[in-house]
Amino acid sequence: MARQGLHQHVEISDDERAVAAAEVTSEGPGGTARASLCAESGHITPGRRAGLVDAVLDLPEVQEGAHLSVVFPLGHSETLQRLRECCVDVRTHPAGESAIMEAHLPSGGPAARPAYHHRGSSPPGVTS
Repeated sequence: MARQGLHQHVEISDDERAVAAAEVTSEGPGGTARASLCAESGHITPGRRAGLVDAVLDLPEVQEGAHLSVVFPLGHSETLQRLRECCVDVRTHPAGESAIMEAHLPSGGPAARPAYHHRGSSPPGVTS
């Protein structure tokens, strides 16, 4: 069975409460993976938005792709910073209250990605 058009839901939790989530679809090997990221309004523990980016990039369906398209709220600078650290040829533009990021995925999967370090924090909780 082909995994084309596969849909995944990923959540980041903080004290057993979901604070950030992503809906991810993929076109299959060599195609484009698309993700829509959202997070709670207000203060979120630093590193949670970056952790969501990492969780999306860790999905096998995303790793098999060649391109990534991500929609996220304008102002989520931690999200954008982490995407720029982990992807190649990143292009962003605003679309209403959102930002759209298009990029190439680096070959090598998670091993090729720089580690996220934020003031010694441990990786955030991830559920899928």
